[in-house]
Amino acid sequence: MAEDAAAVAAAAAPAEGESSQNITPWDVEAGDDGVDYEKLVRDFGSSHIDDDLLDRMERVTGKKVHHWLRKKIFFSHRDLGEMLDLYEAGKPFYLYTGRGPSSGSLHFGHLLPFLFTKYLQEAFDVPLVIQLTDDEKFLWKDLTLEEANYLAYENAKDIIAVGFDPKKTFIFSNIDYMGHLYETVLRIQKKVTLNQVKGAFGMTESMSIGQHSFPAIQAAPSFSSAFAIPLRGQTDLPCLIPCAIDQDPYFRVTRDVAPRLGFRKPGLIHSKFFPALQGAQTKMSASSETSSIFLTDTPDIIKTKVMKYAFSGGGETLEEHRKNGANLEVDISYQWLRFFLDDDEKLEHIAEEYGSGRMMTGEVKQTLVDVLSDIVLKFQADRAKVSDEILAEFMSVRPLDF
Repeated sequence: MAEDAAAVAAAAAPAEGESSQNITPWDVEAGDDGVDYEKLVRDFGSSHIDDDLLDRMERVTGKKVHHWLRKKIFFSHRDLGEMLDLYEAGKPFYLYTGRGPSSGSLHFGHLLPFLFTKYLQEAFDVPLVIQLTDDEKFLWKDLTLEEANYLAYENAKDIIAVGFDPKKTFIFSNIDYMGHLYETVLRIQKKVTLNQVKGAFGMTESMSIGQHSFPAIQAAPSFSSAFAIPLRGQTDLPCLIPCAIDQDPYFRVTRDVAPRLGFRKPGLIHSKFFPALQGAQTKMSASSETSSIFLTDTPDIIKTKVMKYAFSGGGETLEEHRKNGANLEVDISYQWLRFFLDDDEKLEHIAEEYGSGRMMTGEVKQTLVDVLSDIVLKFQADRAKVSDEILAEFMSVRPLDF
């Protein structure tokens, strides 16, 4: 656990010559050049997902790996190779991901882990549990319990619209499921001291006891004992967690405590952050309308936000842009297209033309508007089909089919 505290401190404190960045489960702040992911991998002690591992994933699953893996958007892991060993040996595992419901709608940054988790569920044909941390949002945000719980159910409908298999997917609110979760939570709480939590997460004595104890609740779904009914009583089923890398401190603590509880350490796949419209110094936030594009936004709203707020890497003048081209690393429209334009040839063409100064910022922004609008309109149509009956099916405590 001391290593966890050191890793968090190292990730927050810049070495000589490095830009300042502060990466925690609650805040992401980086320098002008964006997040230094190489530093995070070094300091957190994770491993890069290399091409050999991707080739092995394709061989094992018989399916092409997700383009976000090839583009190194999901770029880091813990024990992914061991998960592939299990799968090759015909031994099952399950997936665990989650959402903190602080707004009535998901935005594009929230969509990333769910789209990727859907790929993993289909590629490996495994069960999935999705934790809605309405208790966390009650503790950290200015929300009543009732508001936080309501947002959890609204967000669940958004998640269902992504297209998960209802026979293999269990979505749960912490507030409602805690009776089932509590035994595992208690086992974790007994093994983790207050000093360890303060060291790993930078918590202070002025924070509530609920905030200090919450990491055990987020850790609990990493262990199959928390799902006696959904996972059919399998108490030693391995877990693979796709998440953004800012959530890694939770699971370093989890992996540390697992052997002392007689549990398996969960494996992880980390993604990079989906940047805010204003630039790569932070991730998109549900609390900022101008930094985010929500899945409830209309094409007109999307166009206004992109044209007005998306940070440009183009030249300040036409002459400068034609001469030097755009800085693709900081241009938000291009970076967002790397996530959501599933046409490598078109993306490469934009990179060449825009990077050389032959294409203008307005053209790239309009391409992004078109791509996002298509995704949103399809999502909204799928979301409208999620009835209360379908919601109840996904959130009912029942054995999953695997």
